[in-house]
Amino acid sequence: MTDTQTKRATLMVIAAGTLWGFYWVPVRALDAAGLPGAWGTALIVAIAALSLVPHAIRQFGTLRRADRAALAYIALGGAGFVLYSVGLVYGRIAVIILLFFLTPVWSTLIGRVVMGWATPRLRIAAIVTGILGLGIMLGAGGGLPVPRGIGEWMALLSGITWAIATIGIRVRPAVPPGLASFVFAAGATLCALALAPFLSGLPTPNDALLPALPWAVAAGTIWWAACMAGLMWATVRLDPPRVGILLMIEVLVGTASAAWLAGEVPLPQELVGGALVLIAGILEVWPVRKRTVVAH
Repeated sequence: MTDTQTKRATLMVIAAGTLWGFYWVPVRALDAAGLPGAWGTALIVAIAALSLVPHAIRQFGTLRRADRAALAYIALGGAGFVLYSVGLVYGRIAVIILLFFLTPVWSTLIGRVVMGWATPRLRIAAIVTGILGLGIMLGAGGGLPVPRGIGEWMALLSGITWAIATIGIRVRPAVPPGLASFVFAAGATLCALALAPFLSGLPTPNDALLPALPWAVAAGTIWWAACMAGLMWATVRLDPPRVGILLMIEVLVGTASAAWLAGEVPLPQELVGGALVLIAGILEVWPVRKRTVVAH
């Protein structure tokens, strides 16, 4: 891979993270319009999948020849993002985002335990820092440092799911970005439709649904289709922990926009815990000095 490709992949992930920092806006708009729980997310991802069907049809031969395990990991990534999306409905935005962005910690743990990848001391420090930040953040306001409510549990699970998916995507043969985006959206749609009836029953749309539909279309075509196609292209060109840290710009954008637009200002303890989570992500991609062996 050339330096130019690495730079382009890096910029793509940064742009995706910035855009996803505002993703809670359409999700909350659809919830207020009578599509609660996973129903709003189901509409968004279904629009994304449908918008990518023509591309999938044109490359159906490539899709048939694609590595099945790679497709499964991509679909799993879609399911992980659905959990994150639904978590934004039930939980406080900043906390949900930070819980998801423990992804680099899970990536390193999975890489070590499952893949047998080496774990330098700096990565171990990142894991400890991330877990400490998680405990402080979840313990804000008193009580046990465990996720509170279904939204926080979904956000935590989404980060673990995404870590598994990104590692799988990286180690399996690459799938073209357009097709990967379609499979991602299709997997997300199946997950959202499976979750929706259990979380909130059947939806009861109200008069606000029609004005909110443009949000669903924008979220499906821009956030999920176009943005995810770019992210799928970039993911196979960067290490999983690096993808996680670059996407952390979403933490800053999401926290600031939620405080400004939704009045959700994080508690001081949540800010401290969140800062430790961000530091853990930075430690994940900090260059590790390789030992050199001097021959005598």
